[in-house]
Amino acid sequence: MFTASFWKAAAERAVKTFAQAGLALLTGDGLGVLDVDWGQVGSVGLLAAIASVLTSIVSSGVGPVGSPSVVEDSKATDAA
Repeated sequence: MFTASFWKAAAERAVKTFAQAGLALLTGDGLGVLDVDWGQVGSVGLLAAIASVLTSIVSSGVGPVGSPSVVEDSKATDAA
């Protein structure tokens, strides 16, 4: 948890979570972009991003050392 790579990965996760939460609100009632309460979208996205960072911190002692994940990094293998 005390490495730059941990915080880089945690920040990436938080940004993705923010975007996913915002997208969920935008598409929940159609794509009425002009009718969206952008303050609410930002608020919900920020709350989701904070939850993501907290989850990364809690997960730091469970998964691979220096990673915000609880699972090992799997490499795609070619079955051919």
